[in-house]
Amino acid sequence: MKNTILTLVCLVLGNSAKAQSILDSLVPVRGICIAAPMPGGVGPFVDFIEDELAPRKLNTMILRVDYRYQYSSHPELVADSALSTAQVKQIVHACQTAGIQIVPQVNLLGHQSWYDDVGKLLEIYPQFNETPYVPTDREITWPNEWGLYCLSYCPLHPEVHDVVFDIVDEILDVFEADAFHAGMDEVFYLGDDQCPRCQGRDKAELFAREVTAIRNHLALRDKELWIWGDRLLDGRTTGIGLWEASYNNTHRAIDMIPKDVVINDWHYERPDPTAAYFALKGFKVITCPWRFPGVTKKQLHMMVQFRESSTEATRENYQGMIHTVWTSAENAIDQFYGRKDANNLRRGGNWVEAFKSLYDEIARLESGG
Repeated sequence: MKNTILTLVCLVLGNSAKAQSILDSLVPVRGICIAAPMPGGVGPFVDFIEDELAPRKLNTMILRVDYRYQYSSHPELVADSALSTAQVKQIVHACQTAGIQIVPQVNLLGHQSWYDDVGKLLEIYPQFNETPYVPTDREITWPNEWGLYCLSYCPLHPEVHDVVFDIVDEILDVFEADAFHAGMDEVFYLGDDQCPRCQGRDKAELFAREVTAIRNHLALRDKELWIWGDRLLDGRTTGIGLWEASYNNTHRAIDMIPKDVVINDWHYERPDPTAAYFALKGFKVITCPWRFPGVTKKQLHMMVQFRESSTEATRENYQGMIHTVWTSAENAIDQFYGRKDANNLRRGGNWVEAFKSLYDEIARLESGG
């Protein structure tokens, strides 16, 4: 009897391992990019991880934290609704139990404001602002005469890294993370003509220098750097445009940065096949959809096809899929369970439908359907 039970257990474990091997071969990275919850929302967030993410076999979570953690290294930078260490550990424990790697994100270089709403770094250290002449004391919408979408810090300010690297180290430690996401998307202010340090400099070299500085700092701790890929694409030549690619010549930085930087390649309205470009340049790349189910499924099939048809030298550069969610964690959970409308009234699409279609399709591919 004992031998029969042992045999059954071995068969179950063997089949489970085989299924996991198939899944990891098809789509090694299966993730979500989502905002960190408010302190009062940690419980429902943990439930969401356990009830929805774990059963779908997600293994990665980019968690957008920024300054909503109670940093001890720079308490002056702590934003409202910041998570305590104990609350972070609840999230960490839930993810570890579910087999999910957390990649915490703090936006570096760009996204230091939202139009005129200045973030904590430049609020407390205005001397780091790349464009201090751009007004932030009035309501500003896009487009505007200053080209203000989000402020940047000056990457050549002699003190900026002393501050932001403390934040990077602390967020890595509290989340027990092996990788850090620096954002670095949609950088429109760089090498400004009025910046006393950056004026006249090659924007590609400035961008590459900052990526490399962050990567080198992480490498000292054997940690990995992840960034969004849009600034490394030529928006004009490809026709992709100025949001999902670059119009200010930062695209040439792709040949200047270390090859161990992981690229998160986001495209939301078309399944642009740029993952192949990054992979052939030697980078690990993850495709990141958002709100259109049809586009999302095409991106998945493209990623799987790239892995199946590429050479041994590049196959493992095609790492998988991370679904992006661009609202608060609380809104996202309410939308997921139908308590709020998930339709994007301004841009079209529905992230919940796209997310479910992605993971339904991954499950179908895993089963050989």
